[in-house]
Amino acid sequence: MNHTTATGEADAPETDGPAVSRRRLLRTAAVGAVGAVAGAAGGGGSVTTASAAAQDGGPVPEGPTIALDTVAEGFEQPVDFATPSGDDRQFVVDRPGQVYVVNADGRREEPFIDVSGRMTPVEGEQGLLGLAFHPEFGSNGRFYLRYSAPSTDETPDSYSHTAVLAEFRANDDRTAGRPDTERRLLEVPEPQSNHNAGALGFGPDGYLYVPFGDGGRANDVGTGHAADWYEENEGGNGQDVTENLLGSIVRIDVDGEENGKPYAIPEDNPLVGEAGLDEQFAWGFRNPWRMGFSKGELYVGDVGQNRYEEVDRVVKGGNYGWNVREGTHCFSTGDEPAECPESTPPSVRGGEPLRDPVIEYPHSRDGEPIGVSVIGGYVYDGTVDALGGRYVFGDYSQDGAQGALFAATPAEEGSWEFEQLVIAGAEDGALGGYLLDIGRDNAGELYALTAGGDLGGAAHRIVPSRGASGATGAANASTSANGTIDIDRTTVGNRTTGTATETATGTADEERPTGVETNGSGAGGTDGADGTSDTAGEGTGTESRTATGTSTGEGAGFGIAAALAGLAIGVARRLVNE
Repeated sequence: MNHTTATGEADAPETDGPAVSRRRLLRTAAVGAVGAVAGAAGGGGSVTTASAAAQDGGPVPEGPTIALDTVAEGFEQPVDFATPSGDDRQFVVDRPGQVYVVNADGRREEPFIDVSGRMTPVEGEQGLLGLAFHPEFGSNGRFYLRYSAPSTDETPDSYSHTAVLAEFRANDDRTAGRPDTERRLLEVPEPQSNHNAGALGFGPDGYLYVPFGDGGRANDVGTGHAADWYEENEGGNGQDVTENLLGSIVRIDVDGEENGKPYAIPEDNPLVGEAGLDEQFAWGFRNPWRMGFSKGELYVGDVGQNRYEEVDRVVKGGNYGWNVREGTHCFSTGDEPAECPESTPPSVRGGEPLRDPVIEYPHSRDGEPIGVSVIGGYVYDGTVDALGGRYVFGDYSQDGAQGALFAATPAEEGSWEFEQLVIAGAEDGALGGYLLDIGRDNAGELYALTAGGDLGGAAHRIVPSRGASGATGAANASTSANGTIDIDRTTVGNRTTGTATETATGTADEERPTGVETNGSGAGGTDGADGTSDTAGEGTGTESRTATGTSTGEGAGFGIAAALAGLAIGVARRLVNE
């Protein structure tokens, strides 16, 4: 049965939720971890993508030194970043349900729009997860949000919530969104509270691309997970293209309507006229949390489960392997199969290949952590010369409230080698907070969105470090006694920059954002004796809930909501593992 529904009806006006201060966030974060971003770290052998191992003795080679200019603070769980075409403003999505405008003076106090009153309670990996502006936003005022809503009449009783893709319109001067203009385009029933993906993006073709996770729970099995062609593993939605849109990237035309739906289907979508749902563009994903277009190509960070994280270069009709493979490695819920398929059977869409990622890395190497949940990024085209032409991405957490930024060198064939960027002025050159998203502005500059740790809920522009090529000045910063970051701004080219030098004053347990999923095994988690999950619903994931409500183990990789909300380590870990 196809549980995906489309509707043109508008919701009732929402009730704005109260603003939450960062102090309150840090005090209450342990209650609501979001887990979305971190993928559980499992063991796993070395892979060539992390590059011949680090010559400096670390698990990843050390790369260029960059600085961070904090352009806006005061967010709770900033999970997405968008800029309308031809607009100098930046917009940041805060998972509790608000979109904020960021300009030269920082974050505007009043939200551009608040949809918290339309959402299901923000727990697991649920929340306001994605934003995209119509290419003609300046003239038509249309923009699109992805959020977690209560179940509808079309949602099975045993399911968690409904994933909503909705269109809104801004007011005439484009200074605020109008909640009363909501038009729902997609309502997708979600079996579990995790693996929601959430990013949105318009491609160079003018169509809207919408990723969906596999429905949640480890192994892509249980309630709401369709059967597929691969008999070695039970499930799952990643390989099914006929029952629902889960585990896939959808492509729709928001400028048309057809067959009673509030959108049209591009004629060249790969399953038009074939067995499968016409909305499908690519499939075989577990939790494609963040994605973006660079130089006309779509790159997706797909959070792994037990051992590996991956970045995929997505093509029309591509099958990216889950839950047959995790990265380039065979995935098994039981005994390791003697042979791992490289394609579907001839009876399944003619034997389509299972495509390899362009980047893959294990959660750790020789006991040294690399990451737990990949954060997709962009090919760099900004002012940091050392990053020019390289794909900049990251990971939610390497060690508590310490994410990582990486830069990969594109290759014509095979896996891309990558290095870890060093943060100027930061202790050990590390990113002092959980990394939730990497955004890009209209000038090609990239931004790291963080929560927890010393950096807190903030947006930071990546800029040249002191003495780097292209820098005409230096920027110094220090963490003040009250935990804020004081930045002395100087000029780099025609932009204001700054670097943050901070002390490690926060603990991971206090500041791990909820809503980010982490893969528990690499983050210090342990499995239950029977390998089952104690969370609500069905599932055979290799994780268990501890007495304190946290989840540990090697479960499914990337739980966005947990990382964002759950500054508590255990909650965030659950998002990735379940």
